[in-house]
Order: sequence, then C-alpha cells, then structure tokens
Amino acid sequence: MSYQQSQSILTEEDLVSTVLSDLKRVVREYATAATESTCPDIRQLFTKLLDSTLTMQGQLFQAMQQANMYNPSSPALRQELDKQAKEYQQTTQKTKQMLQQKLYNAGQQSIYTPASLQQTGNQTHQSYFN
Repeated sequence: MSYQQSQSILTEEDLVSTVLSDLKRVVREYATAATESTCPDIRQLFTKLLDSTLTMQGQLFQAMQQANMYNPSSPALRQELDKQAKEYQQTTQKTKQMLQQKLYNAGQQSIYTPASLQQTGNQTHQSYFN
C-alpha cells in the first residue's frame, strides 16, 4: 500500500471536530438519560458517564484551541443582544396577555348555571361558582 493510499480523505482538524461534535451529542444524551431515570442506580451511572464525557470534551476542546483548530463564533454586538432581549421580553409579555385573556374567556364560558337556579327579571341569577 502506498503512502498516498493510506492518507485519510479528512484532515486531522476535520476528524477532531467530528469527535468533538460527537462528544457534545453524547453529553446531551447522557444528561437526558440521567434526568429521565427513575432508578437511583441508573441515574448515578448516567451522571458518572456524563461527568467523564464532559471532562473528555473539555480536554479535547482545550487541545483543539491550543492547536488553533477551533474557531469560536464571532462575538455578538451588544446592540444586537439588547435588541434580541427586548424582542424576547415583548414576545413574553404578549404571550402572557394572550394566555390571561384566553383563560379569562374560557372561565367565563365554563360557568354553568342550571335553568332551575336562574331567575328572571331584576333579580340576580345564582351560579355554582359564586
């Protein structure tokens, strides 16, 4: 086998980036498994696996960063962050208002007053929910 045939198609940086991505995925999976486990022994097992995987991921990240193989995302502008935070707050407020209105309307519609308890004329009607 010649030297050219034994070379990988992927670069070392590509291979290491793939391993880093897989470690991140495994961390998410172990965290999910640990939080959804009802058996304390299984939960402890997944927690130990999570911790060791986090350690490996951190070590690989540090090695990649030192070898200039990891390109962090560019820093976000403070103005853009403030804009996104304001939009999020507005959306949250609108959602709360909509939910309150829907719950109020649903509550108004769900009050049941039997015909035998309703009174006519100027008298007030009684409800089971007074």
